Amino acid sequence: MNRLIRAVTLLVLSLPGATTMAQGLDDSRQLIVVTSKNWDDIQGIAQRYERHGDSFEKFEPPFAVVLGKNGMGWGKGLDNPGQQQGPVKQEGDGKAPAGIFKLGTAFGYDAKADTRLPYLELTPNIECVDDGPNARYNQLVDSAVIVKDWNSAEQMRRKDDLYRQGIFIEHNTPASPAAGSCIFFHIWRGPTTPTRGCTAMAPADIARLLSWLDPRQSPRLVQLPEAQYEQLRERWQLPER
Repeated sequence: MNRLIRAVTLLVLSLPGATTMAQGLDDSRQLIVVTSKNWDDIQGIAQRYERHGDSFEKFEPPFAVVLGKNGMGWGKGLDNPGQQQGPVKQEGDGKAPAGIFKLGTAFGYDAKADTRLPYLELTPNIECVDDGPNARYNQLVDSAVIVKDWNSAEQMRRKDDLYRQGIFIEHNTPASPAAGSCIFFHIWRGPTTPTRGCTAMAPADIARLLSWLDPRQSPRLVQLPEAQYEQLRERWQLPER
C-alpha cells in the first residue's frame, strides 16, 4: 500500500501544472530574494525574509544590488524550473545565475569576520578555479598547499576592495564543465557598474548579510527576473515581493 501511495504521489507531482515546493526551500528559515526588471537588466533589488510558522515575512528594508554585465541566465541550482523561457548561464557569459541556490563559505581580507557562516581568510594564495575541465573547477583552493594543475583561476586577494567581504553562492555545485563558476555576493564598484556574473552590493549591505545569515537556518538565495518570479511563485511557494 505504501508503494502504491508513493507511486500515485509521484504521478500527481509530475503532471503539468502540479504545484510543488522548490527542493531545498521547504527547510529554509532565511531567504534572500533578488529580482530585476528583465533578463538583461544589470540592476536589481534584494529583500531578506525570515520564516515564521508556514510563511516568510520581510526582514528589514530592501537594498540595491548590481548583477552581471549581461543580466541573468538560468543557473544550476537546487530546483529545475522545467521548460522555462530565457537564457541559460554558461562560463564567461557575464550573466548572474537565476534560480534557487544554497549559500556557502563567507570570505574576506580580514582574519576574522562577524558571521556565523564558515569563514575563509583570503590570503594571496587563495584562488577560485574557472578552468572547466579541471577537477577543482568552481572551487576555492589554496595554491600553497594544493599542487596547481589548473590553467586558469581568479586571484581572490585583490588590490581593490571588491572581495573584502563576500559569500560563495553555490551555483553549479557540484560542478558541470562550462556551466559557470566563481559566483559570489561581494562589494560593488558602484550602484550602476555591473559584475562579470556575481551579485554585488554596498559594503554596509554585505556586512549585514554576513552578520544575519545563520547556517542553522538553511539560508537560500532566490534570484530571478520579476516576470519569472511571479510565474514560479506558486509552484515554489515563494513570498509576495
